[in-house]
Amino acid sequence: MENPNPISITIEATVNVPLEKAWQVWTESDHIVNWNFASDDWHCPMSSNDLRPGGRFGAQMAAKDGSFAFEFWGFHDEVVHHELIASTLGDGRKMKVTFENLGNQTRVVETFHAESQNPVEMQRGGWQSILNNYKRYAESIS
Repeated sequence: MENPNPISITIEATVNVPLEKAWQVWTESDHIVNWNFASDDWHCPMSSNDLRPGGRFGAQMAAKDGSFAFEFWGFHDEVVHHELIASTLGDGRKMKVTFENLGNQTRVVETFHAESQNPVEMQRGGWQSILNNYKRYAESIS
């Protein structure tokens, strides 16, 4: 159940790729599995993304040593091509990602409601690490 007074966390990165490439790397499962994890001892063995309002997305995140895995999933509420993806996570929290065209760069801003099990700064750090992995991967394949 969603908290009626959630704490919002915002993270961002400026990615040195054009908007079309930034969107593709963020939304296509073949790319998501290459960046959707917070540290090198984790990986993302599976991803799916039905990129439309009402479409389900999911990604399995797993420790490489096999000790732990979980699925991060939800449904898209709004999708504006090359601009916005707003979603509701499986636990009811809200998440929004915006893409800003800066020519040969793209600013990606992600805002999400904090969950109650972990400290806010820990959540901010983990999500920022994933966004940093996205940036590195997107720039490495451009």
